[in-house]
Amino acid sequence: MPKDQLDRLQLKLLKILARRVYDSSPFYHERMREAGMTPQDIRTLADVTKLPFMTKKDLRDGYPDKLFMRDRSELIRYHASSGTTGKPTIVGYTRNDVENWSESLARALTSIGLGKEDVIQVSNTYGLFSGGLGFHYAAEKIGAVVVPASTGNTERQLELIRDLEVTAIAATPSYLMYMGEVAEKMGIDIRRDTKLRSGLLGAEPWSDRMRDRIYETMGVRGFNCFGASELSGPMFLECAEQDGIHFWGDLALVEIIDPDSGEPLGPGQKGEMVVTMLQKEAFPMVRYRMGDITSIMEEPCPCGRAHPRLTRIQGRVDDMIIIRGINVFPSQVEHALMQHRELGNEFQIVVDRKDHMDSMLVRVELRPEAFTDDIVELNELREYISSRLKGVLNVSAKVELVQSGTLPRFEGKAKRVVDRREY
Repeated sequence: MPKDQLDRLQLKLLKILARRVYDSSPFYHERMREAGMTPQDIRTLADVTKLPFMTKKDLRDGYPDKLFMRDRSELIRYHASSGTTGKPTIVGYTRNDVENWSESLARALTSIGLGKEDVIQVSNTYGLFSGGLGFHYAAEKIGAVVVPASTGNTERQLELIRDLEVTAIAATPSYLMYMGEVAEKMGIDIRRDTKLRSGLLGAEPWSDRMRDRIYETMGVRGFNCFGASELSGPMFLECAEQDGIHFWGDLALVEIIDPDSGEPLGPGQKGEMVVTMLQKEAFPMVRYRMGDITSIMEEPCPCGRAHPRLTRIQGRVDDMIIIRGINVFPSQVEHALMQHRELGNEFQIVVDRKDHMDSMLVRVELRPEAFTDDIVELNELREYISSRLKGVLNVSAKVELVQSGTLPRFEGKAKRVVDRREY
């Protein structure tokens, strides 16, 4: 759809949504009243900024279903967020909600060339977490064969990849890297012994350098996926160009704002993502502050799709670490570490405070072939990496080199930060 048509469709859907939440949502009716606006004030797409924000706190305060706009008899599914603090967020789905979710991710899978000839192994968690079922239904929708492996039992998963000739896998990037380590120990060369060539990767920040390493070591092209339980689940993906995540404009309206002031930012400016879901029925999301740091790309995608593209998520506002007044994202640390071939894939950031001064320690594994008893050589490598990190982060960080297999592994999202500071 050409951009001008897409803009007109978005405005039409936004007007319908504003009227619907004003008439049917006590929560949002009150928010709009407090903002001094009515649905008639939405005349252009830019008028979306007149609508008040929604935040994670609103969702938790509305637990379990105070924000729903459909009766329970109209729901067919519940999912829940991981709930890292407080109660989880419960999301309800009508049949149309599930259909739009599947449609969104099916478009994404098609955009990277997957179809009826593919076997897609879903190694995301099945259950209340929305990742597993999202990819499952989308893969079936494009006619692919699904292997609903979920997480865990990694050796068995690798056998399935080999024996069932799996061509694509949905997982967190850290778990796919871990599978590569286990495959090596099992004597399985993923590039030579399997047909796995595409990774549908998300749910945690990861860098372009990690994508490169996945391809170098496993021969798997990693495609960046974005989603959240509040929106429906995983919904949006890079296309085959691998240059920005496409957001389907008929399903979502995306803004970028200054995270401090809340003011809108223009194309190319980096800030916090705000998403309005245009067609959700049971659990509408209007100007929801995602907390993810990104920007909208200005130039059209070479693939020909007119839907807006977002740059790779740099991190989250709430994942950001502040060290002596400097903002640090785990993805920045990862990108810097991945430049060094002596280092493995696992790292951990330990933040502490002594005598009122913040300190940061980066623990990172050495590759087995890089480990040596030469203390001088290891010290030189450690100092060099520490210097490189300071150049990237603008804050000093001590580095600890540890043997391969020392740091914890995670089958779901990797936990990269240990913050020991007391506030």
